[in-house]
Amino acid sequence: MKCDLLLANGEIVFPGEGVRRGSVAISGGRIVALLGPGESVEAGRSIDCTDRWILPGLIDPHTHIGFGDKAADFGTESRSAALGGVTGLLSFHRSDDLATSTGPWQAEGEARSLVDFGFHFGVTSRHHVETLGQTARRFGITSIKVYLMYKGANGAAKGFTEVDDALLFHALAEGAKIPGGVVGVHCENVEVIPFFRDSIRAAGRDDLGAWDDQSPGFLEAENVFRVCFFGEKADCPVNIVHMSSAESLAIVRERRKPGRPPIHVETCAHYLSLSRDAPVGPIGKVNPPLRPEADIDALWEGVRSGEISTIGSDHVPRKRATKGPDLWSASAGFPGIGTLLPVLIEHGWKKRGVPIETIAAATSRNVAALYSLPDKGAIRPGYDADFAIVDPGGTTTVDASGLESFSDYSPYDGQVLQGRVTHTIRRGDVLFENGALTTAAAGGRYLFRSPTPETEKGLR
Repeated sequence: MKCDLLLANGEIVFPGEGVRRGSVAISGGRIVALLGPGESVEAGRSIDCTDRWILPGLIDPHTHIGFGDKAADFGTESRSAALGGVTGLLSFHRSDDLATSTGPWQAEGEARSLVDFGFHFGVTSRHHVETLGQTARRFGITSIKVYLMYKGANGAAKGFTEVDDALLFHALAEGAKIPGGVVGVHCENVEVIPFFRDSIRAAGRDDLGAWDDQSPGFLEAENVFRVCFFGEKADCPVNIVHMSSAESLAIVRERRKPGRPPIHVETCAHYLSLSRDAPVGPIGKVNPPLRPEADIDALWEGVRSGEISTIGSDHVPRKRATKGPDLWSASAGFPGIGTLLPVLIEHGWKKRGVPIETIAAATSRNVAALYSLPDKGAIRPGYDADFAIVDPGGTTTVDASGLESFSDYSPYDGQVLQGRVTHTIRRGDVLFENGALTTAAAGGRYLFRSPTPETEKGLR
């Protein structure tokens, strides 16, 4: 046997299962064999992975490509992804008419993206819901998102006038009809926020904690209850995206019962690493807000137990100039795809002893299962040869100027994080090594999602 590429003598991380020493043989962009210690095959190229983790390439389930420099974002942000071991991403796509806009946006990605990519549909109108089934089938999209933060006056200020509970329930009813369908929801009760915000602003507060105080965790938890309850009545799997609070996770625990549709939970790296007291000022403004340390600890326990099944970055590649001059005028969100893995290694594996195979499951296997991504997210023969090779004894010093993003800052700037990505491999092509991106062409493929019996079973 001869292979194209051999990842030799590493610590192979099997998501959710464990770590075993061995080698991985790759040909034609696929994994063709797993070899035990001492076993080898002839290879066109061999990468020595001694004392390094061989992880499945990360699949970031929560990104906002097009929110920076739309014409160039697929290029810049996929390059940032590759620096950090991310070989696939899913981005939220919104427009007035999804049927006409999705094809051209897919073509942009195919022309520019270095990593494989797919979409979630952002649902903000009755027209979106009424045409959802047909549009989802056409583009191979199994996931949608409803934005409860765009209800009422808050939505009207953004140009969204049809987001209400009726739209939510209609989306759940239609989402239930999509094979492998799952409805993600941004949970935040914006109708109560003015009660807190008005007095906070009148007091002249401009600290990062004020953003949490004006939208406390229980406003997320209240919406989480409603989404779980409606999902049960509509017989639709739901996904609580970017969960930020311990109270929200407690609600999910209460609502999960045998015989009910699954309730999936995603959190993001910043809710696992940055608190409301982080010394980053308006840079840390995000929706939902950063929370107290107690919430960070509770969310990590949810990751450890598997109650939180996926982790994303919520990557938004805007410039630092949009983050001020004060908290109230700053834009919400920040970049994070290039630092996703080192942040999780630092705050999960190093600080809390969360097994690396648990982190791998939440960033690869579980993402692939939830979003019906065939041949992704696992290290087994026949699967795509997507890998992040990591030196766990190395470190990553965050420097935004080297992250390749259109964005020019990071909330982790200057931090030294445990773990160093040494190689990123997408379908057998080495995208990153020796501290730099290679000359590999764009080559990212559109992820047309086809549910399998295995993924359907996981959703139901």
